[in-house]
Amino acid sequence: MVFDLDMIKRAYSSYPFRVAAARKILKRPLTLSEKILYAHLTQNNATEEYIRGKSYVDFAPDRVAMQDATAQMVLLQFMHAGRKKTAVPTTIHTDHLIQAKVGAVQDLKAANITNKEVYDFMASGASKYGIGFWKAGAGIIHQVVLENYAFPGGMMIGTDSHTVNAGGLGMIAVGVGGADAVDVMAGMPWELKFPKLIGIKLTGRLNGWTAAKDIILKVAGILTVKGGTGSIVEYFGPGAQTLSCTGKGTICNMGAEIGATTSTFGYDEKMAEYLKATGRKEVADMADNLAHELTGDPEVYAEPEKYFDQVIEINLSELEPHLNGPFSPDLATPISKMKETAKKHDWPLKVEVGLIGSCTNSSYEDITRAASVAKQAIDKNLKAKADFTITPGSEQVRYTIERDGYIKIFEEMGGLVLANACGPCIGQWAREGAEKKEKNTIVHSFNRNFAKRADGNPNTHAFVASPEIVTALAIAGDLTFNPITDTLINEKGEKVKLDEPHGIELPIKGFAVKDNGYQAPAEDGSAIDVVIHSRSERLQFLDPFEPWDGKNIIGMKLLIKAKGKCTTDHISPAGPWLRFRGHLDNISNNLLIGAVNAFNDSTDNVKNQLTGNYDSVPKTQRAYKAAGIPTIVVGDENYGEGSSREHAAMEPRFMGVKVVLVKSFARIHETNLKKQGMLALTFADPADYDKILEDDTFDLIDLTDFAPGKPLTLVVKHSDGSVSEIKANHSYNENQISWFKAGSALNMIRQQVKE
Repeated sequence: MVFDLDMIKRAYSSYPFRVAAARKILKRPLTLSEKILYAHLTQNNATEEYIRGKSYVDFAPDRVAMQDATAQMVLLQFMHAGRKKTAVPTTIHTDHLIQAKVGAVQDLKAANITNKEVYDFMASGASKYGIGFWKAGAGIIHQVVLENYAFPGGMMIGTDSHTVNAGGLGMIAVGVGGADAVDVMAGMPWELKFPKLIGIKLTGRLNGWTAAKDIILKVAGILTVKGGTGSIVEYFGPGAQTLSCTGKGTICNMGAEIGATTSTFGYDEKMAEYLKATGRKEVADMADNLAHELTGDPEVYAEPEKYFDQVIEINLSELEPHLNGPFSPDLATPISKMKETAKKHDWPLKVEVGLIGSCTNSSYEDITRAASVAKQAIDKNLKAKADFTITPGSEQVRYTIERDGYIKIFEEMGGLVLANACGPCIGQWAREGAEKKEKNTIVHSFNRNFAKRADGNPNTHAFVASPEIVTALAIAGDLTFNPITDTLINEKGEKVKLDEPHGIELPIKGFAVKDNGYQAPAEDGSAIDVVIHSRSERLQFLDPFEPWDGKNIIGMKLLIKAKGKCTTDHISPAGPWLRFRGHLDNISNNLLIGAVNAFNDSTDNVKNQLTGNYDSVPKTQRAYKAAGIPTIVVGDENYGEGSSREHAAMEPRFMGVKVVLVKSFARIHETNLKKQGMLALTFADPADYDKILEDDTFDLIDLTDFAPGKPLTLVVKHSDGSVSEIKANHSYNENQISWFKAGSALNMIRQQVKE
């Protein structure tokens, strides 16, 4: 079965004509990214050239995908949009709420009981509004999308930052907040600032222990967590064509960790093979007919410096395995340098747990390469020194690797197979002993390794690597072990060396699955009721946010001045808080509890200016809200990096925060703040961050003149009677200012539907 085949046919029927129109306007060869972007303009054919990094453009994505932790809030918002059915194909994937504790079977059973109310809500909402629903255990959203929905040259948005995974099949796939998804589901344009373009030329061929994962680990080290902000990363070159489709997906997936809008590869034979292997020969045949337009023009790749804003070249033949971390996914260390680097920084050298899988690395190829290393441990009498877990990316992958004997290999090695879900990657890991907060090291093939992310322990040093390197380090139990050069002592006291891993890109017998976990929506959902119980602790109907009163904002108190890295994990942590993702009031009790207060270097401990006492951030903010006092949050660079979770924007809005003023924003979070009617401002002079004091009060004195390109002025009153004036920049256009005035973008949709 090919999902949404008619939609794909329509997209391909217009694609070459829209590309031709863009080429005529731009009067030059086009990158792949430009082709897809211009082919998805809401206005159809291009009539003007858009300026990279400046022009706001309206797009018409082909589809929307949501995971369960974000889909709850999307459904709650969509219920206010006045639409009977989604305007584009849309899916929900229940992958985030399953906690990894005992093992796949028991954990899935427990999740179906614990989360029944939420699952029923999403299933009924999906059926009512024409949304495909993938049940708990079906798999992780991005792997399921790659297997079933992604297609070359398409455009999709998804309410998860790793939606970009679909770039492995030649899409422009962008992670967004829920309000963006609601726009597209309601048939409205999706607005995006036209991205800059980073070209990465790959030459040579991967060999030995080096995997596709090491390419993005290397890139993250080059570009850092914000180097891709506002840009699409387009991979090309002879090396790109040697990579498997799922290997390309891995690279695109972790592009979220450099802040990139998305990443993509041109269509090639590897993609065609994957489409056919996953039952989509019709799509492959259509793509073959358009192959020359589903990649960048030859002139672009011949002289990339003329067409990209930045070009990076990586020789895959010379690339070595990397370990990135701890605490930041861009801290890249080649495996040959880990011994000296780890000792220099006093990182714990004993590897306690190795974890493979997740949306980033759970393909058939990943599993077979890791299994080839695990089999050596069995054959060479090596006992794994660390605990070891395996998270399959989908039921299709899990069923196929079980059929082909790979799960048995992992279990013989001592591994534990977890449910087809996110699990430890997003903090859904009931790790025994984590509450002791002991300093320790884990290695995993996930994408992020922020403090507390995996197990809630701020002292867990998490390192990101390929599945085969993770497996080798779990066997060795030593962070400094280099399987390329080092040996191990087996149970017989013999010195042995691990051989290079080998894998299979696609199963020789083909993929197989008994029940993929898909539930189709009702043909007519008008009679379906979406029920939320009034006493529910997990679900809550939304009330629209109040529109702007047309006045300047006077007397704002400082809620917190966040110091250093402040990701969405810090603003609205996941883990145990995921159970409240459908209840805005309850989840707001985690507001900024992970942010470091610049005045005392503590988390969740800020001064309440009404009492002079210190308390948690949510309690302090609730006190200000009860007193009718507006507040401001001040932050550092790349504020809001990480997940696409719009709760990090909805919570401060709901709790009464009016302004977020930072040195710079991560793209998705800035957009989320705008969508929810917040003021997202940046210091015109970043040094003014240092002027902010703990007892400050702020007046925003020229909001009544809010206009595109015009800075705003904040008068900061200090407790000693002195005053500072701070200029704040913003990136709001006329449309986004209308969101602010209406109270939120959703309010605008509601108004337009009524009209």
